[in-house]
Amino acid sequence: MKKLIAIVLTLALMMTAVSALADIVIVQNKVEITSQMEDFAKLYEEKTGVPVKVITGGGSSDYNTVLKAEMQSGREPDIFVIEGPSSYELWKDKIADQTGAEWTQYTAAAYMVDGKAVGFPVAVEGYGLAYNKSILDKAGIDPATLTTYDAYAAAFEKLDSMKAELGLDMVVSMVAGTTTGMTWVTGLHNFNVYLTVGNERNDTTYIDQVLEGKVDEERFHQYCQYVALIFKYSDPDMLLNGTQDSQLAAFANGKAAFYHQGNWMDPSLVALNPDFEIAYAPHAFLHEETDGILVNPPSWYVINENGNKDEALAYLNFLATSEEGADYMVNKAAMVPAFTNVTLAPSAPLSKSVMEWNAAGKTYDWQQYKLPDGFGMGTLGQIYELLASGGIDVDTFEIMMKDAIAGIAK
Repeated sequence: MKKLIAIVLTLALMMTAVSALADIVIVQNKVEITSQMEDFAKLYEEKTGVPVKVITGGGSSDYNTVLKAEMQSGREPDIFVIEGPSSYELWKDKIADQTGAEWTQYTAAAYMVDGKAVGFPVAVEGYGLAYNKSILDKAGIDPATLTTYDAYAAAFEKLDSMKAELGLDMVVSMVAGTTTGMTWVTGLHNFNVYLTVGNERNDTTYIDQVLEGKVDEERFHQYCQYVALIFKYSDPDMLLNGTQDSQLAAFANGKAAFYHQGNWMDPSLVALNPDFEIAYAPHAFLHEETDGILVNPPSWYVINENGNKDEALAYLNFLATSEEGADYMVNKAAMVPAFTNVTLAPSAPLSKSVMEWNAAGKTYDWQQYKLPDGFGMGTLGQIYELLASGGIDVDTFEIMMKDAIAGIAK
């Protein structure tokens, strides 16, 4: 009897150990695909028996705050997202090497450190100024001409004068609020316009200067004028109080001609069923012509060295190499996959436009995630909000931005 009890206890302990290992916790940063990712997690559990829990931060909540809380919760995530060098540096002691993993055979976009593959590319993403082609057609504006600051200034002014006729509440649906958590749109994504537009990919001239506390005076002046132009033709309440959802709704419902967001918003956009053609125009902030949008793998799944590494790696391999993974990435999450073995192509409008710009070779890099941790959203984001509120003019905005950047080197 004692022997039987001992066997039962041993089996129970073994089962407990297995169940403790056979689960995966993922912390991810894309609120717009939370439900799709949770559905894929359920599918994965059905296929493998391994439960997957998805925890999301981002959008109007700060992903990094959510991640740090989970790291201190007593149950660290097995998979989490890094967004570039600053977040890699923050978590590098926890990040496992994935070199030689099956998924690495099918991509050139892995996050590499010292020749090692440490990050699985979530997707290829891109952004410019999305436009409602029907509205531009009615106003007699050819989006192909929107390749300079002057072209945008003229187009915005014309659309603003026709708002009543076109049924618009604003020309550009843009957000800049700190309380709504949208400073990633300004202090990261919009600031990257200054860093890379017009440059060859991998040209680090302007981010290198910024990290030394400097800017290119003429280029930065033109950039600040462009920010002021976008804010002028947005809606004051949207700028300060708009959320990711309300910003999208204004565009999808035909109340804004332009929309400052990336193709990661496709699942939410498609759900609103807009009845007009949508594509991207460049963030052309210079007086000289720049014809391209900003495209890159912006984030990577990494595996926690302290977590369930084998289970986590199996999940990522399944995501990259299975038919179910391809269907999730392209059809369910409306992503542009970073893997050559995935032959499906997205039909959602923003991702379709990203692919077209990418195929034409007209893309600029993403370098905003090389900024010091918290600098873009925190330090710069507050200055953008001051301009959006009317608390400062564009000249003061330029001075304050340069002062903040100078502080990096101190």
